[in-house]
Amino acid sequence: MMARTKRKRRSYGAGEWGRNRVRVFPDTKTGMYQIEWRENGRRLTRSLRHRDWKRAKRQADEFAAGFAKPEPNGRKDAEPEPLTLGTLFDIYREEVTPTKAESSQRSDRAATRMFLRFFGRDRKPSTLSQRDWDRFIRARRAGRVGPSGKPVSDRTIEHDLKFLIAVFNWAARSKDERGRLLLDRNPLKGLKMPAEKNPTRVVLSEEEYQALLGVSRHVDWRFHVALVLAHETGHRIGAIRQLRWFDIDLDGGVVRWRAEHEKTGYEHSTPVTAEALAALEEARERSSGLEDAPVLPAPRDASKCAGRSLVRLWWYKAQKLAALEPKRGRGWHSLRRKFASDLMDQPLKVLCELGGWKTAKTVLQCYQRADEGQLRKALEARPRPRG
Repeated sequence: MMARTKRKRRSYGAGEWGRNRVRVFPDTKTGMYQIEWRENGRRLTRSLRHRDWKRAKRQADEFAAGFAKPEPNGRKDAEPEPLTLGTLFDIYREEVTPTKAESSQRSDRAATRMFLRFFGRDRKPSTLSQRDWDRFIRARRAGRVGPSGKPVSDRTIEHDLKFLIAVFNWAARSKDERGRLLLDRNPLKGLKMPAEKNPTRVVLSEEEYQALLGVSRHVDWRFHVALVLAHETGHRIGAIRQLRWFDIDLDGGVVRWRAEHEKTGYEHSTPVTAEALAALEEARERSSGLEDAPVLPAPRDASKCAGRSLVRLWWYKAQKLAALEPKRGRGWHSLRRKFASDLMDQPLKVLCELGGWKTAKTVLQCYQRADEGQLRKALEARPRPRG
């Protein structure tokens, strides 16, 4: 008997052709594995009703060897195999991750690889405890785990652990094909997250913005457009660089921000300022004229949007040309904080709609920061008793 795995499409064949050949493969819609064999010249297929790759291969081998029939779950009273971290993350990646924005999907995949390398694919989620939690935090702080291989802040570790908690919470609410919960409970529920005492949240100053604006066209005309749009709309550079002309209404002065390019998955439209419209008009003059063309096309392929690395490179070049001292945290996102702080006098509901924030709490905690002038103005406006 021979067995072989096809790598391009995940399928596994066991047995000999014309005798006891069987094959297992995932269903394209549900992701659950199917087993296929021939009987009296007919090709038959049944669902194994699970997504465990190792278990599916073992069932194929057993059936080909004549040890078992292709029943979905063996005997009705057979106990299901314990859930592993590898299987849990595979299910989450197939069913939940695709519903998120593109940037969140990338983050999910990176975090999944990191946790599986650290804890192991065969580790059972129910066995994780405070000791594993603390061990991961120590290793992440020291740079012994993670894609960069460098020490990271508590803020980054908190972000990682929130993802792990989200996966376990989802598993504790989701049932398998037998109606049993994937996890009886979240073993990490209630454990204390590491918190950054003084997180670095730089707000770009007006002087810094004007310095960058002054050199923007020397960097690239697309950088100038991106810089103005980031300043005038308050949106993330990831959403700005993926704008296409069918998202822009120049006559009405409105931009549509598509859900798939928003971190929060929140699709909305906002009016824009005269400065933003002028930058868009400049970009339109350089455009191919096609409605689906990018507002900020990639240099080598005008049908694609400018990439993440390119817009980051523009920023570094502009800082150097503007003679700005490098500062940790001063990047594209510092423009979003500037937008929130500049509009501090506006109602929070209005600000959230303009900048694409889903909750006012996020704005207050992470984006707005009063400067000395605003603080003095507030004190001067304080009511005083007469006489």
